[in-house]
Amino acid sequence: MEKTIRELTGDLLAAPSACKEIKDAAQNYLDAVGTEKEADAAKAYVAEMEADIMPIEGLISFAESDMGAKVFGTNVLLHAKERKAAGEKYCDCPACAACEALLAKKEEILTE
Repeated sequence: MEKTIRELTGDLLAAPSACKEIKDAAQNYLDAVGTEKEADAAKAYVAEMEADIMPIEGLISFAESDMGAKVFGTNVLLHAKERKAAGEKYCDCPACAACEALLAKKEEILTE
């Protein structure tokens, strides 16, 4: 069964890899649902997700760097290259996976 926007937003809020800005935008969106502030909060939420989701190329570039190697070791680089070879566009950490699923529902988020 496909998760709802609220459930996916909960996943994003719980993701240890999610930054403060996306967590703030997610919570602001949830707080605004059903109010006159919902449309603005939805736009801000979508914009933050679009800014924060890590394209697979960006992940590979970072993972190949000295800093990326220190942060991730080699497993993330190998995994990212496998994802790219499989045609995937984004990182699949919990935060990026939630953002990707939510962005697939972008029109629904913006029109609720």
